[in-house]
Formats: sequence, structure tokens, C-alpha cells
Amino acid sequence: MVTQEQRRRQLAREKFLRQQQRRTSARRKSRMRNSVIASVLGVIVIGSIVLYTTNFLKGDDKANASSQTTPSAAPSASKAPDPCAKPAAGKVAKLSWKKEPAMTIDTSANYTMKLATTCGDIGIALKTAAAPHTVNSFDFLAAKGYFDHTKCHRLTTNGIYVLQCGDPTATGSGGPGYTIPDENLKDKSLAGGVYPAGTIAMANTGQKHTGGSQFFLVYQDSQLPASYTPFGTVDAAGLKVLKKIAAAGESTGGGDGAPNATVVINKATVTKS
Repeated sequence: MVTQEQRRRQLAREKFLRQQQRRTSARRKSRMRNSVIASVLGVIVIGSIVLYTTNFLKGDDKANASSQTTPSAAPSASKAPDPCAKPAAGKVAKLSWKKEPAMTIDTSANYTMKLATTCGDIGIALKTAAAPHTVNSFDFLAAKGYFDHTKCHRLTTNGIYVLQCGDPTATGSGGPGYTIPDENLKDKSLAGGVYPAGTIAMANTGQKHTGGSQFFLVYQDSQLPASYTPFGTVDAAGLKVLKKIAAAGESTGGGDGAPNATVVINKATVTKS
């Protein structure tokens, strides 16, 4: 027979055990919650760094260098005088194709591309043998007038140093309607994970084989993963033009935005030499 006193002690002991269980459970949940928060914060920080680098040069599709939203917008800096001339008369052609053009270039020959811009001419020696699909596509697009009167829509001046062009919509999301394969990603010029000044390379969506028409011109050595087809080298005069554009700054003051300079490709020409 359990006495009243024994029953009282038993109930008190059970109450104590329940309290201990609740406290243990609460501490466990708190630790889990803090762990999750720490993990999320870590992912956000790491993800922000990765996105800042890898998304910098996205283009030619929905995932593009919509890249315009990668860094936080900073207050607009005061603009330097525009170092470029007014664009030539004419309008951007609205052109699109369903598939990559057939190979028509001579892959054993040398090709050059000239971008006659409002800021000066940019001459480029193309890497035909190493990037035949890319060079063939640019030969095709240039012959169709695809790049003529298009704006270079993006300048980065912090972390990486590039001018991005080749989008007829000037939004960072335009393309020719087709994609081309990645090429020449083991180019010796990319040693050390650096795209050296004077490199012209393809932008993409961040996925393999998603290059279209958008490209970027490197005006200062830039640390980037070897994910963007390098398909040519800018000449000395062209590099001076790029540095002049970069010196004028970009629109956000945060290191990633539209160039303050009025950079328009009046005419793009690919020539076999």
C-alpha cells in the first residue's frame, strides 16, 4: 500500500523528470536552431562570394549577367567626362536564328576582328584553330550586321576588370537564338586562374556550352575560373581604348554597372588574313 507521503514524493519526482526532459529538449532545439542559422549565414557568405565571381560574366540567356544585380547597388558616383564620340547613325538589327551556323571558316587560316566603336577601334587577333566554333559564329554574326550599333552594356571595375558587349538588347539577357560549345578552356594564357589583360572571351549563363553572342574584353588581369572561352587577343591600341573606357567608370559607383562612357559598336568586321 503506497502511503500519501510516498505518492507525493513520486509525483514530485515525476514532475522533476518532466521538467528536466523539457529543458533538455529546449536546449537541443536551441542548439539545432543556432546551428542552422550559422549554416545559413555561412552559405550566404560563401554563396555571395561565389556568385560575385561566377555570375559576373553570365550572359546570353535568362541566367545572364542579369549579372547587373550581382553586387549591391551603391550610390552613383560623380561621372567623369564622356571620352567617346556620338554613335554613328543606324539602328540595332533584330536578328535571331534557331541553330548554330554551319562551319564556313577556314580553320587553318588566320582571322582578325575589328570593333569600330565610339571610343576608338579595337583590333583582335582571333584564335581560329583553338576556338573554331566561336570564331565561325562571330564571322557569321558580324557579316549579318548583328553587332552593329549595339551598346557595350556592362563595365566591372572591382574584383575583375572587363567590358561586356554583344547583347543587342543592352540588358544582359540578349542572344542570337542559338548557343555554341565551350572551347579552348585549357589555353596556356589562362595559367594561374587569370584571364590576362587583352583577352576577349565568351560570356555564358554559368552552365556549360551556353555561350551565344555576348563577350567580354579584359582590360586588366582578372582572377576567374577557366569557364569562359578565350577566343582572341586585343591589340595594343585596342587595350588603350578599353582603359580609356574603364577610366570613365561605371554608373553605380559599386564597381559593376553600365559604363559611363558611351560605348557603342558602330561596326564589327571579321576578316580572313
